[in-house]
Amino acid sequence: MNDSIDRHSKPKLARKAKLQFDSVRSLTLLLLPERVVKLNKTAADILHLCDGKRAIEEITKELELRYSQAGLESEIIEFVRDVSRNGWVEK
Repeated sequence: MNDSIDRHSKPKLARKAKLQFDSVRSLTLLLLPERVVKLNKTAADILHLCDGKRAIEEITKELELRYSQAGLESEIIEFVRDVSRNGWVEK
């Protein structure tokens, strides 16, 4: 599945996964069965936008505006492919 992820894919968080903000540590956690992953801000921002409705090209535009930086699409695609291999998102 992960190699078929491209700019038109509409990834969504896996059913088994949940994002939760930890206000004590000021970071977002990805909660999975028997595992908790501490996310950096960029990873959390990408995963929050993986709602199954937005294509990666839309996620990219949103983040390029948010970060005032162009050319993020290839990095976002690679990140989504990686987290797909880990079972954190579905296509």
